[in-house]
Amino acid sequence: MKKNIDLIFALALSFIIVGCASGTVLVTGTQRAAINPETVVIYTEAPAKYEVIGIVNASSDATGIAQTDLNYAIAELKKQAAKIGANGIILQNIFSSNNGGVFVGNVYVSETSQNVSGKAIYVSDDEN
Repeated sequence: MKKNIDLIFALALSFIIVGCASGTVLVTGTQRAAINPETVVIYTEAPAKYEVIGIVNASSDATGIAQTDLNYAIAELKKQAAKIGANGIILQNIFSSNNGGVFVGNVYVSETSQNVSGKAIYVSDDEN
C-alpha cells in the first residue's frame, strides 16, 4: 500500500515539475526580423529612444519555486519579443496566479504560476 502511495506521489510531482513556460505576443507596430532572445534587454523604465513593436506575455509553473518560475517566465518573455525583432522589453506586470492544484494521496498540492508582461520594443542606436 505504501508503495502505491509513493508511486502516486512521484507521478503527481512529475506532472507538476513538467509544467513549462508559455507565452504570447500581440504585434502592434512594425515587426522586424527575429533576433537571438539572449540579446533582448529588460527595462524597468523606458529608454530614451524606442519604438513599440508589440505586447508580450509569459507565464511559468515549471518548478513550483517562485524565483525559478519567474526566471523561466522572463526567458519566455524574451523569446516572444525576439520572434518579432524586439531588442528590449519594458516590464509592466509581474504577478503570481493560482492555477488550482492536485491531490497527492490526502495532501493537496497547489499550482501557482509566475506571470510577466510588457511592451516589446526596438531600441534605436541612432543618436539623430
